[in-house]
Order: sequence, then C-alpha cells, then structure tokens
Amino acid sequence: MRITVFFVGEVHDDGFNASALDGALRVQDAGIAEISVIDGVPYKEDVIRSRLADVMPGCDGLVFIGGQGNGATPDIAALHPDKRFAIVQGHRTGPNLASYDVLQEETAFLAGALAALITKTRVVGHLSGHRVRPGLKGRAAFAAGVAHIDPEIELLTAFCGTQDDNAVSRAWAEAEISAGADVIFTMLNAARQGAIDACRAGGAMQIGNALDWVTRDEEVFIASAMARIDLGVERAIHDMVAGQIPSEVVELGLADGDYGQLTLGKDVAPEIRARIAQIAVMVRNTQITIPDDYTGPEFQPETGLCIATA
Repeated sequence: MRITVFFVGEVHDDGFNASALDGALRVQDAGIAEISVIDGVPYKEDVIRSRLADVMPGCDGLVFIGGQGNGATPDIAALHPDKRFAIVQGHRTGPNLASYDVLQEETAFLAGALAALITKTRVVGHLSGHRVRPGLKGRAAFAAGVAHIDPEIELLTAFCGTQDDNAVSRAWAEAEISAGADVIFTMLNAARQGAIDACRAGGAMQIGNALDWVTRDEEVFIASAMARIDLGVERAIHDMVAGQIPSEVVELGLADGDYGQLTLGKDVAPEIRARIAQIAVMVRNTQITIPDDYTGPEFQPETGLCIATA
C-alpha cells in the first residue's frame, strides 16, 4: 500500500514532526507499507489544500501529521472515497477518515505540576506556536498542572505564531523571562532553539516536549514532556493497511502503554520526583480530570520583534 505522510513545516525539526517521522520510517523499514513523505508545507489553509490535491493521485492512503489537518483533510477524504485517510493529533472522522490523538495533555499536566514545584520566582511560562487544537489542549493541561500544585503561581502563556522561526521564539521567551518566569514549558518545533538560547542567556530552566530534551541539553532542560507521536503514527498506518477505520477518535495516553512520560533531569530533587510519580498514577487512573480549555489571561510582550513572519 502506498501511503503519503504529510507534514506542515520542516520534518527534521527536533520536535513533533521529527518524532512522527521516526514512526513512519519504522513502518517503512518493516516493509508494512510504501511510505512517501511530503514536508515543508506552510501553515496556510489554501496551500495545504493545494498540496493535498497534488499528492492524492500517487497514493492509496494519506496520514496527515498534526491538528493543522482537521480543516482540509475531511474535505479531501470526501473527494476520494476509494482511499484511506488519517490525522495524527486529529479530531475528525468519516467513512474513510480516522483520527488518532496521543494525549500530549497528560504529560503537559505533569510538566505544569513540575514547574509549580520548582519555580523560585513563582512565575512560570508557556510558549507554543500555532493555535491548533493539540497545542491549545497542551496549554490548558499545563495551566491545570500548575494550578493543581498552587493556583496562586502566575502563568505567562503565549502562542508566538510560528513553530519554526527562532528569532520570534527567542524574543517571546526573553520577554517571559524578563517578566519573571524562571521555568518555561515549550511546545515548539524548529523554533525551540530560540527559546533555548533565551533560557541559557537568561538563566531560566526549560521543560521541552515531543522528544527527550533532557538527554540533549541538561544544562537548560530540567524535564521533557514526551508524547510518543511516533507510536501514534505507527498505529495509524497499521490500521490503515489493515483496512480498519475507527469511527471514534482513538485516544492514546498513559493508561495505554508507552505513549507518554515526563523525563526528569538530575537536578530534580527526590521528593519532587516522588510527587510527580504520584500525580502520574492519578492521571493514569483518571483520578485527575484534565481540562481541554484555558480561559485565563494571555501574555503579550511589548517588543515589536515578537512578530511571526513564517
């Protein structure tokens, strides 16, 4: 079966897309399907729709990576009823369309709890790029995790408008640090480097996501909220090849196996590790309800550099 895996943004982004690519390549190496990759597509709805239309003649199925696919993919699927479609981190379904949601919000909640436990300034930050459903859910979960520990801790939360522009992400991270944040949770792709540079210069800690950033840069990263998007991609492709099209969104979280964990740096104290482990058990056992929405204030930096150009 010829399956196209479709990415918005660069695929080698040290983040969400890179994790998804790992899953697709493992499927290809196992000989389960013939995989082709489309990446570098800008987050512009008309361009996404045009590129989707371009690739359809050459494939039997398409897996769209990211919540950016919730808009166009159902329409493309309806135009090609003889082909199979899936969205990883999606929430749309249809007769030939499945969605799989690796519950990033569970590890984001743990990240929020950790941030609240380790902050010394009592100000913590969150920085993401595009306002897509998975990112919004992750922000809501992080905020809830902070409040679970101490609702009086100040949260500076922002979407900088880009997943890949390091100049923009650095400016936003610097602004949050200047406003008092001493730990920032980032949900970014290639633009994470800008936030890393800001944290290194400003002496702030960072909690990463998607990949294990602690092993990559323990000087800056105190933890990383790993959500195994790669395993979600594998599940989507396996189902597609088998002709299985779940009628409901398939949610994959801590209770389902190795779909997420919060990795911790060596400087996290034993008592805090134990507290996070206890909270993880509560999340796994659904003793904690994680909200989908955040209705609090958003951080707005004053600098004009904080403008996304890509």
